Amino acid sequence: MRAVLFALGLMLGTITAAAAFEVEEDTAFAATGGAQTAELAVLSTTDTEVLRPVILAYQARNPGIALRYTVANSQQVFAAIADDGAAYDLVISSAMDLQMKLANDGFARPYRSALTDALPKWARWQDLLFAFAQEPVVLIMARAALDGQPPPRTRRELTQLLRDAPDRFMGRIGTYDPETSGAGYLFVTQDARLSDTFWRLAEVMGGLAPQLYDSSAPMIADLQSGRLVLAYNVLGSYAAPRIAGSDALALIELEDHTLTLLRSALVPRNAPAPELGAAFLDFLLGPEGRSLIATEAGLPPINEAALAAQPHLRPIRLDPGLLVYLDALKRRAFLEEWQAALIQP
Repeated sequence: MRAVLFALGLMLGTITAAAAFEVEEDTAFAATGGAQTAELAVLSTTDTEVLRPVILAYQARNPGIALRYTVANSQQVFAAIADDGAAYDLVISSAMDLQMKLANDGFARPYRSALTDALPKWARWQDLLFAFAQEPVVLIMARAALDGQPPPRTRRELTQLLRDAPDRFMGRIGTYDPETSGAGYLFVTQDARLSDTFWRLAEVMGGLAPQLYDSSAPMIADLQSGRLVLAYNVLGSYAAPRIAGSDALALIELEDHTLTLLRSALVPRNAPAPELGAAFLDFLLGPEGRSLIATEAGLPPINEAALAAQPHLRPIRLDPGLLVYLDALKRRAFLEEWQAALIQP
């Protein structure tokens, strides 16, 4: 193998080992060209296996560079940079609001290149934060739960389906827990902003004893096992390859709106090697990186034309509006309303 992988705890260097934040994966990719000339450190919410082909291709173009790839959940990634001062050269996250807060609060280093300039305005912010993938947030249903009916096309139709057939869905609905998942909190706050019917849907789901999750992968696994028959607000990029070829499950982009997450990256202010972080960012945004992100990682790259052709896809813009629901009082009030709707006695 071109990369030598080390298990958690065998990482080179002491920064990660000393960090207080909780790490899910630590992987070291050794330099591929013999002598190591530099080390790039990436902190990410994206699973190692998803970006492995991209990392290996980058190293093939830069054979002297070793790469440390650390995975944590979105709240831990935020805490690592904002609270622990952990030293990484690039930070990748699916929690756009937390990334925006890092950039807005001075934790990101400015960077500009022809590739960052080419991004649409909604996919970059002040030469500090840059999106490299646009991912629909979808509904997945077991076709058996439809009982021969067509899949719902809107939240209103989904609400009606759940109300009309509660026995099919009782205890078998999955969705994110916004109290523990940064991405889950982002999704529900954006849903509430865009849809007048969201709270009614939340109330109906709440009456059916929904199961709450921290990430998409276990929701998808429970759908495949039959423990769930419906999962709401799942990352389509994770779901599509896992259910490809399945006649039992349907992936649905709701037509009233389908949130489109922007997976983003920033170079931290205290990066030990900011030029390496910036170079890897440019690789993600460049032609080869975009192709690998789409074909190997399964993450749709930024494509303004694709969004224009599918108006139900609503990209969550990279702008300070993302910070509104991070205000402590607003967050508490929103979560109390969410709990009242979804967590019913």
